[in-house]
This record gives sequence, C-alpha cells and structure tokens, in this order.
Amino acid sequence: MGAVALAVALTGCGNLGPGKGSGSPSPETKTAYQLGEASPPQKSHMQKTANSTFTVTPTKVQTGTKADMDNSGLEKKKGEKPTIPVYVWSTLTHKSGQALDINDMDSDLIVRTNGGQRTRALIVIMGDAKWPNCPAPDSEKKLSAGQSEKICTAFLIPEGQKAAAVELSQGFQAAPLEWPVKN
Repeated sequence: MGAVALAVALTGCGNLGPGKGSGSPSPETKTAYQLGEASPPQKSHMQKTANSTFTVTPTKVQTGTKADMDNSGLEKKKGEKPTIPVYVWSTLTHKSGQALDINDMDSDLIVRTNGGQRTRALIVIMGDAKWPNCPAPDSEKKLSAGQSEKICTAFLIPEGQKAAAVELSQGFQAAPLEWPVKN
C-alpha cells in the first residue's frame, strides 16, 4: 500500500502581507524582478540567527499536471476542489551571519495565480509527497556564509489556474518582492 499524506497550504486569506505597490520604485524600493535575478539581502526572522542575511533567486517555475497530483501520494479530501502542483526552483544564498537552515530561507515564498490566489509552499504533515523532477529539499540542512543551495519547492493551486508570479513576503510592513512568470 502506498504512503498516505495529508497536506496543508495557506491560501488567499489576506494574511500574507500587503499587495503589490504602484508607481515606479527607486532602486532601494524595487519590488519586481525577473526570474534568475536575486532578491536584496533578507534578514533572518529567527531570534537565534537575527544577525544573518540571505538572498533568494527564483530561477524556474513549472505548472504540474493532474497526473502529478494523482501520483503524488497525497490524500484527497472528499468535496475538496481539485488542485495541481506548481514547482518553483530557487537558489538560496547565505550572505552573512550564523548558519541558517534552508527552511528558514525559503519559508516566505508564495505563488500568486492568474486568478489572484496566493499560496504558500506545501507542507506535508504525515507521509511523503513525490513530485517528478522536484525532490524535497533537506529543510534542516544548514548553510554558512557564502554557501548556496538549489532547491525545488512544490505549491498547490486550483486546477485550471496558472502561476502568475513568485513572491517573497517581507512581512506586513513592506510589499512582497515579485518575480512575474511568463506562461
């Protein structure tokens, strides 16, 4: 018998920080980037590594299929609307300070759909989810200053929608950084 997994994804509850700002930002307040372009240094949100900084560079976004979802091992709840995976490949680079877990560096990634829904990365509570060509990162692996790691993160979006952008939340005080996806 295959593994059964339960999944949790935070979606469009309006709790992911402010939306995209308007106007043309100065270089210091730039919020829009191209895939492959690194974010400005981000500060760790963890108390023990508050002096650490890192960058996130989304490099590729690919929408999965219904077959990927069917073969993932995730348990489908009765009455739940159908979803499909979106895979986001990123490079995480530790810039300075104490070593950081990979999970501390990619936890603020969000996928925004062409339908306006915003979804955080899939978290598997029990069991495993298997995705083609998107192995789960070792979320507890630590990177020291100067080290980088290429990872793939899975997100679930409503079937029929497409990824419009990858976002990096900067909390409630600043607009998220955004990497538009060209479909």
